[in-house]
Amino acid sequence: MSRHFYPAVFHAENTGYSVIFPDLEGCFTEGDSINEAYEMAFDAIGLYMDENDNFNFVKASDPQNIKLEKDEFIILIEFDEAEYRRKHDNRAVKKTLTIPSWLNNIAEKEGVNFSGLLQSALKEHLGVSQNAHFQIDRL
Repeated sequence: MSRHFYPAVFHAENTGYSVIFPDLEGCFTEGDSINEAYEMAFDAIGLYMDENDNFNFVKASDPQNIKLEKDEFIILIEFDEAEYRRKHDNRAVKKTLTIPSWLNNIAEKEGVNFSGLLQSALKEHLGVSQNAHFQIDRL
């Protein structure tokens, strides 16, 4: 997984901001505030990469080489692929595991949710959470 920085051109509208990406043809978004537009820009990059390039990242332009119109400014959007996937890729993956029969019997009698317990144990073991904001190089 990797982090990339893309220049986004923010244009002040009557209410809020529209955002385009000079390096990502057809990728655009908007928000009612700068903060919202930034968050939407992060998601727009992820959707664009997921739908068009399967996360084959294009080289970002030098922001100094981007020509701006009146009421426009550039903000670099940090796109963290691992963070995006944690936020948006919650598909269930079936895993087969083996435990001793006696342990299975006790757990079933206690009503243990095996999937939930395994997820919790893996998150604790790996030191991650659903809302983690750090890079996981192993993904």
